[in-house]
Amino acid sequence: MHRLRSNRKASATSRLLGLVALAVLVPGCVREGPAPAWAPTPSTAGIESIDPPALPGSMGASFARGNDAPMLSWLEPADERVGRETEGERWRLRVSRFSGSSWTAPVTVAEGDGLFANWADFPAVAANETSGIAHWLAVSGTEKYAYSIALAGTTDGGATWRPLGWLPTDHSPAEHGFASWLPAEGGGFRAFWLDGRGMPGGGPMTLLSSLVDPERGSTAEELLDDRVCDCCQTDAAMTSDGPVVVYRDRSVGEIRDIAIRRLTREGWSEQALVHADRWHIEGCPVNGPAVAASDRRVAVAWFTGAPSPRVLLAFSEDSGATFSTPIPIDTEAPLGRVDVAIDREGRAIVSWLGRAADAAGKVALRLARVAPSDSAAAPITVTMTDSARTSGFPRLVLNGEHLLVAWAEPGSPGRLRAVRLGAGRLDQAAP
Repeated sequence: MHRLRSNRKASATSRLLGLVALAVLVPGCVREGPAPAWAPTPSTAGIESIDPPALPGSMGASFARGNDAPMLSWLEPADERVGRETEGERWRLRVSRFSGSSWTAPVTVAEGDGLFANWADFPAVAANETSGIAHWLAVSGTEKYAYSIALAGTTDGGATWRPLGWLPTDHSPAEHGFASWLPAEGGGFRAFWLDGRGMPGGGPMTLLSSLVDPERGSTAEELLDDRVCDCCQTDAAMTSDGPVVVYRDRSVGEIRDIAIRRLTREGWSEQALVHADRWHIEGCPVNGPAVAASDRRVAVAWFTGAPSPRVLLAFSEDSGATFSTPIPIDTEAPLGRVDVAIDREGRAIVSWLGRAADAAGKVALRLARVAPSDSAAAPITVTMTDSARTSGFPRLVLNGEHLLVAWAEPGSPGRLRAVRLGAGRLDQAAP
């Protein structure tokens, strides 16, 4: 039995080595016959369609924050078969920048039939002026959720990428994923991820962190929390006092509320709750928090089921040490799947999927801008979409005076959509 387990692990590691070596440096082909662009309606006046150069069947859009020309990453099918979440599919990780008013030619970061495509745990890119880090999930065993986090780096603004190995030192056939990124001192990046190396033996999911150099790969790991929710996204932001990471905690009594850790001059702070929702749930809701920061102001948006399904937002004025009473964003049984940014005036811009009262089986992708003094959100609707998991997690990023929003549109095949709107458009929401 031990020999079979060892051989399986060695085989999985060999597949991972081959997969990382498939990172390539040139753009891929573009399939003919693009889908019609997202169509505006009277309620979406002032919102411009800017669909990314992604193939039909693409999924998992994610923005790299903090650039004048934001970088979008996504997974797309790498052959003529339509992309879908299934075994045996060959995928490629692609990136493109939104420069001026259009997307640059997409670049392939990695390609292979061992890329793990998942609706909730998707690749991401972190970037600064010249360097960047990309991560994706790579199959590491025969179990359903046995995958590790593969890395590639760039030092020329994303024009070319080179493999950097893997984020966790552990390559056991267990779940490692839901990574988030921040720029770090010296041109590197800090990663946060969920690590399930102890789960095959009955242990809990944990939260780890590591520094990653875009040329040399990752350094020693730090354990930040030894018991967290299994499959909710993490998110991180940089305050003027240092980085913060938010995630869904998991108590022994199955209370799964949003927690925060802060890196201070004295080291990592103790874990603290953003708010004690007291949400008791026996399984993972697959609905992680989002965080943004400007100087010492921090905004955290999240979904909770306590006392009923809702999306909430809380502000901190001391770099995440304490938080205000949460502001209700949506209390009408939303799906959640939140993202957040902070504008130049210090107001939070939140995106989420909310219920559509006049469209059975549909949900609305909504945006709202909220100041710390507000008591509730006045949203606008960007589009209507499906409530299925193929809708994914919409992502947003501020780009000067504009806001970019990307999401997955379900279909056969599905499509990636994106829009741009002036941030002032959010002030036109009905009170």
